[in-house]
Amino acid sequence: MEKRELAVNLKREGHNCCQAVLAAFADETGLPEETLDAMGASFGGGMATMEATCGALCGAQMALGLMVSHGRPIPGMARTLLRDFESRAGALQCRQLKGIDTGKVLCPCDDCVRFAVDALQHVLEGLA
Repeated sequence: MEKRELAVNLKREGHNCCQAVLAAFADETGLPEETLDAMGASFGGGMATMEATCGALCGAQMALGLMVSHGRPIPGMARTLLRDFESRAGALQCRQLKGIDTGKVLCPCDDCVRFAVDALQHVLEGLA
């Protein structure tokens, strides 16, 4: 199964958006799923109640750091991931993505998870 659909299935099984993206990359991060779940626990619903950055994007950023940073800052890659996600999803903030203020959903959660995985894979492909 491809990573994007694995992540969506994990979300449907009870993970939040952040945890689902992180768990889809468990093998590549080298961390157990339980540790990744704990890392992502506070990032569902746009860091609690849709007020901040999409949890799926947060999960992709965490996975990127775990896989490539070796403790060094990686702002260029992080920016590329963020902009790629934004171009696919239409916004960065959960509240905007879900249309809370406008009534117009820009991107459903399952697609946010897919787009976060796609954006992460795009950044990783650039390293190969």
